[in-house]
Amino acid sequence: QVQLVESGGSLVQAGGSLRLSCAASGRSFNTYAMGWFRQAPGKEREFVAGISRSGGSIYYADYADSVKGRFSISRDNAKNTVTLQMNSLKPEDTAVYYCAASRRSYGSRRLSEYDYWGQGTQVTVSS
Repeated sequence: QVQLVESGGSLVQAGGSLRLSCAASGRSFNTYAMGWFRQAPGKEREFVAGISRSGGSIYYADYADSVKGRFSISRDNAKNTVTLQMNSLKPEDTAVYYCAASRRSYGSRRLSEYDYWGQGTQVTVSS
């Protein structure tokens, strides 16, 4: 199995920035596509960003419309980590953020296509 641990969530005021990190155990990190999801109170878990598995050091990223232009996903296969850089944060970004690993080659938007999940990290954006 792959174990995922998120970190970096905190309270931040609107317009601020946060960087979330997800650390993966094991040596097969580069074979997994990775994704970030979030779940706000009273809402279903939703896709935030995804990134493909390694391929000649070229990665393909996908973003939800709500975060496009503000968030950026990246990965460091040497460190078994995936990062979500969040800028220009809004109160509606408040949620528990989860990282997930998929055995597919790309970061799908569908929850069902992810095989492993972290426990989440809380992000709260105040106005």
